[in-house]
Amino acid sequence: MPRPLGELEDAVMTRVWQWNRPVTVREVLEDLQQERSIAYTTVMTVMDNLHQKGWVRREAEGRAYRYTAVSTRAAYSAALMNEAWSTSDNPAAALVAFFGMMSAEQREALRDAVRVVQYDGESAADTPAEAPAEPPSAPSGEPSPEPSAPPEAEGRSAEHPRPPGR
Repeated sequence: MPRPLGELEDAVMTRVWQWNRPVTVREVLEDLQQERSIAYTTVMTVMDNLHQKGWVRREAEGRAYRYTAVSTRAAYSAALMNEAWSTSDNPAAALVAFFGMMSAEQREALRDAVRVVQYDGESAADTPAEAPAEPPSAPSGEPSPEPSAPPEAEGRSAEHPRPPGR
């Protein structure tokens, strides 16, 4: 189970995930400094810690490193939810309580996600006549998942979406 990221780790990883490209400590520092006063060495230490924990990989570029996320924010969030659910003494009750906390928009996103998963898991012969010809588009304007891309495409298995070394 991935440990939830600390506040500063999350702020750093948010930038790495949003930018979706190799980033330097300096780039992250300059962006963080728009919101708070923070030292270069603090950001460097956090990014090194994230590397040691397996959240980012890095490549040397001159005297600096460029850091890239190992997995997506969605995979991180999914791993946290899975761990919370699977450690419950009553997983069904935990799910019911969780669904009860969701807004109508979140429940609709959940329905869309379930349809995508059901579509991906069925062969053409198993698909009922009323099933859509294509999986529904992802909610909230996010890109649709690619059914043909296995989880291993990101170097991760479906059973273990957390970064290596955790």
